[in-house]
Amino acid sequence: MDPPPSEEERRLAALVRAHDRWRGREVFNLLASENAVSPLARRYLSSDLAGRYTLPLSTEFDGEKIDNSYAGTRYTDRIEALANAAAARVFRAKFATVRPLSGHIAALSALVPLLPPKSKILAISPEEGGYDGYAPGFVPALCDYTVRPLPADGPGHRVRSEAAVDAIESERPNAVVLGQSFFLFPYPLKEIAEAAHAIDALVFYDASHVLGLIAGGQFQDPLREGADVVFGSTHKSFPGPQGGLLVTDREDLFLQIDPALVWRVFDNAHWHRIAGLAQTLLELERCGTEYATTVVDDARALARALDALGVPLVAAAEGYTASHQIHLDRSALKERHGLGAGALARRLERQRLLIDLVGRIGTAEVARLGLTPADMPRLADLLVRAGLRRERVGAEVLAWRKSYPSLRFA
Repeated sequence: MDPPPSEEERRLAALVRAHDRWRGREVFNLLASENAVSPLARRYLSSDLAGRYTLPLSTEFDGEKIDNSYAGTRYTDRIEALANAAAARVFRAKFATVRPLSGHIAALSALVPLLPPKSKILAISPEEGGYDGYAPGFVPALCDYTVRPLPADGPGHRVRSEAAVDAIESERPNAVVLGQSFFLFPYPLKEIAEAAHAIDALVFYDASHVLGLIAGGQFQDPLREGADVVFGSTHKSFPGPQGGLLVTDREDLFLQIDPALVWRVFDNAHWHRIAGLAQTLLELERCGTEYATTVVDDARALARALDALGVPLVAAAEGYTASHQIHLDRSALKERHGLGAGALARRLERQRLLIDLVGRIGTAEVARLGLTPADMPRLADLLVRAGLRRERVGAEVLAWRKSYPSLRFA
């Protein structure tokens, strides 16, 4: 007979239950970097696959020809093949891999095999909304790359075609890496790709934040617009488990990327995650267009409603956003209300409304719950009352949240 659970085990179980209740049923999550995983994808995450390996290869060992280092992989390998095929269909790509463990690892999976040390890359700086991982002290330092800034301007951190082309022609990089954490508007990708390809530079598109929108045919279509490789996280606007994927139409690049994944960027993939990701890809095949359209429509409607209530936002003159993100005007927020973005986020959290502490508001998860543009004025009112007026609206938020017991688009 097994011994009874320890006190620490009981505490752990209580903490997980509390988290599931709090985050899964009692708050509206407006974090731009998160999403809700469907019940079926979550079930696969807790399957026996969670502890398994597979390593297909073609080699000899002790004089025997083997095609996998492990026995018992007949279903694991088929699950991966199904997921890769679904990713290729969803993104209309010729080649896909779902093995990368995260969006950041997906970036390394493309950069490491294709760009030798001493290469020069252009990337949007963090000061202009770019992803910190491409800043000089991080991926470039790890890979011995030189990084130069790709210009982005204005409060919406927008990349303009003329400035981007000028930078490519003057810097003559080996690659342009497009990717932002503060990501409101599409890139002038055709112009960037034409300029890059004219000097034999590659174009990498880090779609981590907008991957779900691209899957649903919104925002932009990177592979058709000139990107050589597209990769990203699968848990932001893409409503899957934490992880990454990579797609391309170029066989020559894929044949360099795919064999280099194992033992260079990571060892074994996480097969329960891949099963959950496959389920999410199949969900998006069914309803990805409606989902992505709702996400973007919700973001624009929420921005309009917040602006009307006096919440300062960036890029109002450009329609606020074309993605799942809305950005607070942090300087105006301080000037008008004496409030930083972090302090605002803490006030909202106490009333069951979650945004991040750097000034971004996202609509991907509330769209997955079933909120539509018609609901955004009510949501904006709650955000203003809780955040700016310091009203106690937690009970009202909880009652409304409980009216959405299940997910749409799942």
